[in-house]
Amino acid sequence: MSSTRLMQALAELRESLAPVRLPLPLPQAMEQARSARDMQRQLDDYILPRLATIEAPLLAVVGGSTGAGKSTLVNSLIGRIVTTPGVIRPTTKSPVLICHPDDVKWFQDDRILPGLVRSRSSSQDQNTLQIVEEPALPQGLAIIDAPDVDSVVEQNRNLAAQLLQAADLWVFVTSAARYADAVPWDFLKAAVDRAAAVAVVLDRIPPAAMNQVPPHLGKLMTERGLADSPLFAVPETETTAEGLLPDAAVSPIRTWLATLAADAASRQRVVLQTLDGAIGALVTKAPPVADAVEAQAEALATLRDDAAKSYQEAVRQVSVQSADGSLLRGEVLARWQDFVGTGEFMKTMEQKIGWLRDRVFATVKGTPPEAEGVKVAVESGLEALVREQGEAAAERAESAWRATAYGRDVLRNWSGEDLSRASTGFSDEVARAIRDWQGDVLELVSAEGMDKRSKARYLALGVNGVSAALMMVVFAHTGGLTGAEVGIAGGSVVLAQRVLEAVFGDDAVRKLANQAKASLDARVEAVMGNELKRYDDALASLAGDLDQAVRIREAAEEVNFARHEGYDDALPAAPEQAAIEAPQTQALPAARETVQLNTITEAHDAEVVDAEIVQENR
Repeated sequence: MSSTRLMQALAELRESLAPVRLPLPLPQAMEQARSARDMQRQLDDYILPRLATIEAPLLAVVGGSTGAGKSTLVNSLIGRIVTTPGVIRPTTKSPVLICHPDDVKWFQDDRILPGLVRSRSSSQDQNTLQIVEEPALPQGLAIIDAPDVDSVVEQNRNLAAQLLQAADLWVFVTSAARYADAVPWDFLKAAVDRAAAVAVVLDRIPPAAMNQVPPHLGKLMTERGLADSPLFAVPETETTAEGLLPDAAVSPIRTWLATLAADAASRQRVVLQTLDGAIGALVTKAPPVADAVEAQAEALATLRDDAAKSYQEAVRQVSVQSADGSLLRGEVLARWQDFVGTGEFMKTMEQKIGWLRDRVFATVKGTPPEAEGVKVAVESGLEALVREQGEAAAERAESAWRATAYGRDVLRNWSGEDLSRASTGFSDEVARAIRDWQGDVLELVSAEGMDKRSKARYLALGVNGVSAALMMVVFAHTGGLTGAEVGIAGGSVVLAQRVLEAVFGDDAVRKLANQAKASLDARVEAVMGNELKRYDDALASLAGDLDQAVRIREAAEEVNFARHEGYDDALPAAPEQAAIEAPQTQALPAARETVQLNTITEAHDAEVVDAEIVQENR
């Protein structure tokens, strides 16, 4: 397995993470959205460029707590002022990268930290990376002075996190007064989670506390997974006229860093530890992001389904009520009776139904006013039914959305029309749909009624009369009339049925009724579908790629596979656990559960106080 394949897998993971959006307020959504962004930045700022240029200098980022003395430490390590400590808190300045002149070529372009503009001068712009050439710094080592991780300014904190994630080595600086603070430990936990190489500098230790504070910090480090990370103790002491720490106070740290830089194998172990740990962290973090993407898709599908079910129920209700005789009441029935005639005609209908079939053409006048009255009444009745069900569907859909936090969030952020009611154009659309359906019925009877056998009777009734009769049959399509309704409305339907049979024949009537009913249902479904589209529109901007979660998982699996297969000659296989060791000449012997320290003289007894490397057999 080559690093080329690993690079391709990482690039695919980067591409799959790029479009991640988790807009719904589901559990873990904000956390996983942030995780996706952090992974993208980690890939861009560190993993991909470092894997492509494994021979580049070791990048040590000096970060830590506010007021811990990071800039002073960096300047003291270099031996001159290269980065200005902040006098007024919170410090706002661009990060500074110091490297040997022969190593500048590695940092002039956007190989790492591509979002930062390169500069050779100090700046207050946090988007600028100041590059300082320093011949005294060993070749193969670069140092960045980062902002405070616990700054009150969010931009400072974000930049510090970005710089630390781009580091091969974290040199984490804290003070005797701040080492137990929560925020620095959050960053150190992140380093542990991705197996980053870490060294801790405990700064500004009062001489009287040298026997208590470093051992306590060492214990905390052991408990939190940093047992193999060196701990440097720098006592509180006076600075030189240039604001530098005495050379003896920082020489152990300087020697340790110089040893790493000079020893290619040691340097590579550090790089591989952090690089492999960062890649492993991606493999671990990617599946939860994919889960979050799926959870968003499922929540959106639930909202869509709730709205769709509401309108499906509306379509069903209209379909049922337009066929069970419900419409054969009131104005529709009255207008139909006006059309066919009342009185003795209606009274004798059941006794003389056979005779009526032959006589109906003489009895039914079919004059335009009466037929038009039936049409208008049908139109009014159907419109009222469809509008009622459309309003009910909107209420149901909106109520279902309000039942969940994410549904309420969608409603709150929706800038369109009120989704708890039918749209403003709904009534007009319903009216058009019903008129169009009546036109469908006219076309059906016109097409069916012009054959030679039925033409005479068809012309006797008129197309409007035949259409009115067909609508009556449609409205009792399921035979849902009961009780007293059968006597009047039921008789009217029987009459309409006999009229149509006399014109078209039994089979044709059944076919026409089915076609007319199907046409009505389709028209109603289209109207409700247009109303449902409003809910789809409310969700449209929130929808993501349905296959994105699959791509994230597959990319992470490929990365993990490539990582465990190993690397090519450009990137030798990483050890299982590459611990950073302090140079043997600087390390102090230690016994289990104890930390031995050199004797620290009182401040008034010596101008210079030596720093120690505190190591514990953990």
